[in-house]
Amino acid sequence: MQTVVVGLSGGVDSSVAAYLLKQQGYNVIGLFMLNWEENDENGNCTAEQDFEDVKRVANKLNIPYYTVNYAKEYKQQVFSYFLDEYAKGYTPNPDVMCNKEIKFGPFLRHALELGADYIATGHYCKRVDRDGKVYLYKSHDLNKDQTYFLNQLSQDQLKYTLFPLADIDKTEVRRIASELGLVTADKKDSTGICFIGERNFRQFLKTYLPAQPGLIKDLAGNVVGEHSGVMYYTIGQRRGLNIGGKNGYDDDRWFVVRKDIKTNTLYVNCGECDEMYSHGCKVVNFNFITDKLTGEFDCFVKLRYRQSDQACHVKVNGTNLTLTFSEKQRAVTIGQFAVLYMADGMCVGGGRIDELI
Repeated sequence: MQTVVVGLSGGVDSSVAAYLLKQQGYNVIGLFMLNWEENDENGNCTAEQDFEDVKRVANKLNIPYYTVNYAKEYKQQVFSYFLDEYAKGYTPNPDVMCNKEIKFGPFLRHALELGADYIATGHYCKRVDRDGKVYLYKSHDLNKDQTYFLNQLSQDQLKYTLFPLADIDKTEVRRIASELGLVTADKKDSTGICFIGERNFRQFLKTYLPAQPGLIKDLAGNVVGEHSGVMYYTIGQRRGLNIGGKNGYDDDRWFVVRKDIKTNTLYVNCGECDEMYSHGCKVVNFNFITDKLTGEFDCFVKLRYRQSDQACHVKVNGTNLTLTFSEKQRAVTIGQFAVLYMADGMCVGGGRIDELI
């Protein structure tokens, strides 16, 4: 009997993933990862609550469970990257890095050291084995597909990983959990950045990166307001600017167009404008999940999670890519990941957006 160590998070997806693997005849072991130890602003530790749910689920499924503390590794490899990117005025994606550096890093190594044949997670995506290689494909439930967050995985990581939720949708997952009487059946999905949870993002960030107030200017250089720190804003943002009606401007919404870290200036525009759109972007440190492609080719790209696939042309120069969009794209953000897909749903891989065109 093959052994699978399942990353139990205390959510419904990983709970059902463990159940499905047990039904398939695997020897299932649950492992809870403690990646963040600090309480939220109300003094609550969500990790403690999640671990209680893990224990209840494991006992219900009659599987052994353990916990492992990766808080130190998380701060060194994920949180430091998160702060460094924000300090530079970029918008990072720590969830992508958490998968690469923690869930499929020390967690995978620990599981293999325990004698496991595979690890498994509650991600919505599909593993396809073909010609001696492992490919990552979109899940059956395209609305929940999470291949975007797994764009940095390697062959060595994928070949030891199972995704039990590949062919079912979220509604079915909750139905199974409810039928089993799992405590996670109706548990709300976690949202936002993994270690922040539901807390106020700006207040959280201020704890680590003190605010540096500065000027908000329009694209002509006229001062239209003040900001609390350019790092707190994202390109395309329209909420929280606190710019009221201004004489000489249209009665329209204001949008963040660009950020200048050197002068600590936030540039905005009243209404949509060409400056908010890009014809392409340059991507660095691109990770090819299975086959390292060369030359030029056409495919599809997601420039952020939840975005629909956008057609693009790709030029490859080693691990650096130049993407030209078939249609100009709004609010492309440096620091986020551009993730490429083929028409059949195969995830080619992803890299960090480094420059806009």
